[in-house]
Amino acid sequence: MKASIFFLFLLFTINASAQKDCEYSSNVTDSLGTYKSTKDCLMHQRIFGNSQTSVFFSLINADGLLSLNFQMVQKSSDFIAARCFDKNSKIYIQLNNGKIVTLIGIDQESCGNSIYNNNETSRILSGYFLFMIDSFQELKNSPISFIRVKFSGETIDYIGKSELVSELNGKTYAPDHFFMDYLKCVE
Repeated sequence: MKASIFFLFLLFTINASAQKDCEYSSNVTDSLGTYKSTKDCLMHQRIFGNSQTSVFFSLINADGLLSLNFQMVQKSSDFIAARCFDKNSKIYIQLNNGKIVTLIGIDQESCGNSIYNNNETSRILSGYFLFMIDSFQELKNSPISFIRVKFSGETIDYIGKSELVSELNGKTYAPDHFFMDYLKCVE
């Protein structure tokens, strides 16, 4: 009897310690409504020569409307071609269980902003994508294996990684578990 109680306690402890805490960049409730945004999670990073590209995801709940904020930050001393979102932009997420979840871009065109500083160009592109109502359960239960982003004019694929150590800040991220870890924070 004591062994089974100890086993249940150990199982609960392991499960509780594996859960990610909710961390917010914004969590506001006022007379205008409620707005929650999780902290950015690094989903992809590529540093090659004098060019650097980082892709971040965060989840947003604005008065009950859930969305994904996609942000791409590029830096280079060379020319950076503009990538844009339009009304046809989508994010396709393939999960380890083989299912594909589609997120629909909001009807807003954006090519981001360029910043020039000390012979280096930085380009920041943000886009907001809405979930299909039946996709939440799939995203909560299976890790990400593959992400395809449809920009206006091109498509870029990103492989899901179980662990990603940022070369810029040394932090460790788990991009493949992003939805499993953080959807609960904005529901």
